[in-house]
Amino acid sequence: MARAVGEWVSIRTISSREVYRNRWTSVREDVIERSNGQRGIYGVMDKDPACIVIPLERIGAGEFLYLIEQFRYTVQGTYAEFPQGGWERADVVPEELAAGELREETGLSADRWTRLGSNWIAYGAMRQMHHVFLAEELHHGKSNPEPEEHDLVVRRVSVAEFEEMLLDGRVMDNCTMAAWAMYRVWKDQRMRRQASASG
Repeated sequence: MARAVGEWVSIRTISSREVYRNRWTSVREDVIERSNGQRGIYGVMDKDPACIVIPLERIGAGEFLYLIEQFRYTVQGTYAEFPQGGWERADVVPEELAAGELREETGLSADRWTRLGSNWIAYGAMRQMHHVFLAEELHHGKSNPEPEEHDLVVRRVSVAEFEEMLLDGRVMDNCTMAAWAMYRVWKDQRMRRQASASG
């Protein structure tokens, strides 16, 4: 009999030990046993929930997005991405987190919020839930980046330019790409429902 997605457990945990922790993350090494009886180890990075925000602004017939650019130490490069992050707490309210991260990184606030969904980030090695939001009817204010974001730059680009950036390497962040894909599917479904209701 077929099992529902997420129901089948083919690896069980024998033991677990934390090998590293800092303010933002912890790393554990688990001894595991696969369904075929073979044992091994699994390294897991645990991080508290985070969010990513698509700040969409309409001006006349044009649609624009706000991106941030910052140097990413792990890959030694500077790329554009949607505002995103977490508060290093497990008990966050996703809507509050999204509004806080948007304001902190860009100075923007929004009158209209849509929660598009959630996804796991890099779940082959990391356990972190990412909540995806669309922010519309934007208002401009003053940003308040954290010390780690000292080099953060905010840019406004058209949707057309943003989609070119996805293909030419200026956007390399898979969370930004996944959020945009979720938004495009959500938008297409909404347009189909509206067309069906009016037809």
